[in-house]
Amino acid sequence: MTDASAPANPTTPDASAPRLITVGLMSGTSLDGVDAAILTTDGTQIFSHGPALTLPYSPTLRTRLRSLLDEATHCNAQDAQVLAAEQALTDVHVQAVLTLCDKAGGITPDLIGFHGQTILHEPGRTWQIGDAAQLSAATNTPVIHDFRSADVQAGGEGAPLAPLYHAALLHGQRAPVAVLNIGGVANMTLLTQSGDVLACDTGPGNALLDDWTFQHTGQRYDQDGTLSLRGTVNPAVLERLLDHPFFSRPAPKSLDRLSFHKGLDYLAGLSPEDGAATLVAFTAETVARTPLPAAPQAWFVCGGGRHNPALMAALRQRLAGTVQPVETLGWDGDALEAECFGFLAARSLLGRPLSLPTTTGVPRPLTGGRLTCGGLAPSRFEACARLMAHRT
Repeated sequence: MTDASAPANPTTPDASAPRLITVGLMSGTSLDGVDAAILTTDGTQIFSHGPALTLPYSPTLRTRLRSLLDEATHCNAQDAQVLAAEQALTDVHVQAVLTLCDKAGGITPDLIGFHGQTILHEPGRTWQIGDAAQLSAATNTPVIHDFRSADVQAGGEGAPLAPLYHAALLHGQRAPVAVLNIGGVANMTLLTQSGDVLACDTGPGNALLDDWTFQHTGQRYDQDGTLSLRGTVNPAVLERLLDHPFFSRPAPKSLDRLSFHKGLDYLAGLSPEDGAATLVAFTAETVARTPLPAAPQAWFVCGGGRHNPALMAALRQRLAGTVQPVETLGWDGDALEAECFGFLAARSLLGRPLSLPTTTGVPRPLTGGRLTCGGLAPSRFEACARLMAHRT
């Protein structure tokens, strides 16, 4: 799936489009587990949000994946450690789908959107692991996967991919309005008054703070901001962190989880509390310094970062406009990214754009993703073929 002639605006209704029950799956750069969510959509409109769940990774799998992040530039897809991690990762995704469908009353989804686990993301290359054929066979469901490669191959950044889903959710909100996602990396979507969708990664999200907290406390993250709230920002260290070439690049632009990892060296000598407070300020400052054509009147925050009171306070101090968690709009901030890949799976199956020049820098609105129907029962394969007849 490469080009697309359909309108880029995801909220433009298409009366001929089928309503699909999708399961979206997301395992983010925070490496905490698999989020799974059910969404009913036609790829432009959202008709209903189903249940959602999170299956945490075991400590062993989390450690294995974290090691892959450090080693990915020296690995290939057939290395034993990559294959073993991919198998274990896919098993958790299978369990997530089956558990979620049972939770929803035994539904049979039309489609699964399988993002996989990013282990490397850099200019010109993006790598997510996960066995889509295994997932399809184990769930008897068509799977859309490999969402980012087509964009990268066409010259785009391959990220962020959530903006078209954010735009669909924001339909009807007073613009300019923004969604800020703070996972391992932070990214934002701006819906302008003219209806344009602009997006980019803004800088570090939780990744540096998570790593710092683990190094100094043994805890996986700064729960409730207890560490950072006791600290004081070090302005000199903050300025060193901000002196990174990423911030001089024009948007759209994207990051890898480890893009700023060497910045932890700058914190040497700081107390655990002051280091955490400085990293919180770093995340908030990079959002505030992102150049935008107009300041949003409202920021709605999703991702794990919205649970950190220190980070939310820093954002409210630095950003013009109101700053609220997405729950203010009735959204489920923990399920949002998983829902997004259910939405994008529907768009991919129907041949609609997943990315725009203003969201990833791709030269033209572009679809993406690959369809896998590994081991499907004949009736399920035929149903998928009928859905694809609606491709634009």
